[in-house]
Amino acid sequence: MFNLKTMIATAAIAVAAAGNFATPALASQCAKPGMNALANAPMMPRGVTDTVIGSINLAPEIGVDGRQLRTRRLVVQPGGIVPLHSHKDRPALIYTVSGSITEYSSACGAPIQHKAGDISREADGLSHYWVNHGKVPAVLLSSDVFHGM
Repeated sequence: MFNLKTMIATAAIAVAAAGNFATPALASQCAKPGMNALANAPMMPRGVTDTVIGSINLAPEIGVDGRQLRTRRLVVQPGGIVPLHSHKDRPALIYTVSGSITEYSSACGAPIQHKAGDISREADGLSHYWVNHGKVPAVLLSSDVFHGM
């Protein structure tokens, strides 16, 4: 799965990257709060590479059976799509490392633009999808509590 050196290196990179930003912007704060039915939302991924870079079984750590804390690296190519999905019972934080990406959220009446240095909070049953309308790949780090054991 992964070894201690990989975990330490990943943590060091995350800390170093975070140190480049005094306070990450909470890009998930919607400028136009409201319900969005997400009609015609894409259901299939396109142009996305999703790599698990680390995970921890939460049962022995904090007694949460069947759950793991995982971190993934997603690279969304120009025109790429992370399809419609829900965060009901699966909270997550998404950090935009580079590029930019647009989020279409069930809790926002307007698209949300995420740029490098932004962090997005995904919880409370939120449903959404992401599209890279830019000309360069968007690189994201996603940490979530996942049903996976």
